[in-house]
Amino acid sequence: MRFPRVLLHCCLLLTAGVGATLYSTAGLAAEKVILKYGIFQESLSVAELTSFAETGNPSPTLAAYMKLANKKPEAIREALTRQVTISSIVLDRALNNVVGERVLDEVGGTIHTSTNTANRQALRSALVLSASDDGKLSLIEAIQKYPTQDVEVEGDRLVETAVKLSDLESGIRKLLGVFNQL
Repeated sequence: MRFPRVLLHCCLLLTAGVGATLYSTAGLAAEKVILKYGIFQESLSVAELTSFAETGNPSPTLAAYMKLANKKPEAIREALTRQVTISSIVLDRALNNVVGERVLDEVGGTIHTSTNTANRQALRSALVLSASDDGKLSLIEAIQKYPTQDVEVEGDRLVETAVKLSDLESGIRKLLGVFNQL
C-alpha cells in the first residue's frame, strides 16, 4: 500500500509544478516599450502605445517624443496598425526555416529584446501569437504579445518593417500558389 501513496504524491507534485509553470508563463507579455530614435529613447507602457495605435491620439510624452524625433504621428500609427492577413500555422512554418530566420533577423533589427538575446525566438513567438487570434498580424499586436516584460522598438525603422511584413505575406502567397500548381 505504501508504493501507490508515494506514486500519488509524486504525481500531485508534478501536476502542481507543471500547473504553476504554465500559470506563470501564460500571462507573460510585454508591459513596457522602449521606443528609440537614434540617440533618443523613451520608455512607454504598452497600453500607452496601444491607445495611440487605436485612437491616433498620442499621450503628451509620446507626442513630445515624436516631435523631438521629427516623426509624423500618422506614419507611425499606420505602421503599427498595418495588418497582414495570414494563418498562424502558415506563418509559423514560414518563419521556421532559413528564409524565415532571415526575415526574423531583419524585423528583429526593429523589434527586439532589451538584452538583444533570443530575438528570433521571441519575435517568432510574438508574430505567431499576433496572428493566432484572427489570422491577422500587426506590429502593435506583436509588441503586445512579445514574450518579455520589456521590448525595444527602433522607431526610425518602424515604417520599413511594416512594409517587410507585407512583403512576407505576398511572398508566402506566391509560394503557396506555386505549390498549388504542382
